[in-house]
Amino acid sequence: MTRRSASREAATVAIDPLPVRALKRTTLIVLGPFYFGFIGFVPLLCARRKGFSGWYWRLVKRACSRLLRLLSIRADMSKADRQALGDDTDSLIVINHRSHLDGFVLMDVVPDKKWFTFAAKKELFETPLLRTGFTGAGLVEIDRKSGKLALETLSAAVRTMPARRSVVLFPEGTRARSDTLGTFKAGAVLVARETGRTIRPIVIRDSDLLLPRGTFIPRSGTVRVDVLPPFICDPTVSVDEDLDRLRSAMLAVFETP
Repeated sequence: MTRRSASREAATVAIDPLPVRALKRTTLIVLGPFYFGFIGFVPLLCARRKGFSGWYWRLVKRACSRLLRLLSIRADMSKADRQALGDDTDSLIVINHRSHLDGFVLMDVVPDKKWFTFAAKKELFETPLLRTGFTGAGLVEIDRKSGKLALETLSAAVRTMPARRSVVLFPEGTRARSDTLGTFKAGAVLVARETGRTIRPIVIRDSDLLLPRGTFIPRSGTVRVDVLPPFICDPTVSVDEDLDRLRSAMLAVFETP
């Protein structure tokens, strides 16, 4: 068995005994709809209140952490990486995409003093309940039918963000279907060049082992998260060259056992 295979096998080792996992998941089934329903309806009542974005962000963050605990899933990030992420400013967050767990894991590991926001497709904002919550929480509405318009909208939103807030972008565009990183799209590099922000790459590993494509009930285990040094775009080279350099840096970490 290779070191990488052994590392991936270790990721699926359950972090709680079976009786504890059963109790946690029963709690999630019984109480989860009430708790997460409350999280969803809070914006309808409070979205216009002063300071809503700040405390709602922390409320959602805590909800993501509680969900992972009830699923007996641990997000593993070093103290040094957690500190680097907490101190991060004026960046775009770029993360690879392995499974539907990725967003919850990212919300769990981010320190309170660092804020994330996500870009969401325009169609999701057409539902009144979602629009209220998404707008109140600061999500960026993107029209994916027009690449140029999406880029302009995203760049404009990033320019107005406080230094400690970063938009999270998945450069592969969708969950990877292979055991390696998928092809990167140019959006993150283009927005970084337009806004002058650096890129903070984050590599997530093994989430696809806990929740593979086509499954809805995740396994217990550990998802590894690594924070890379800031990536600075080079305006003297082509966008494709910057993109290749970014992917290579993330791939080197992704393939490390």
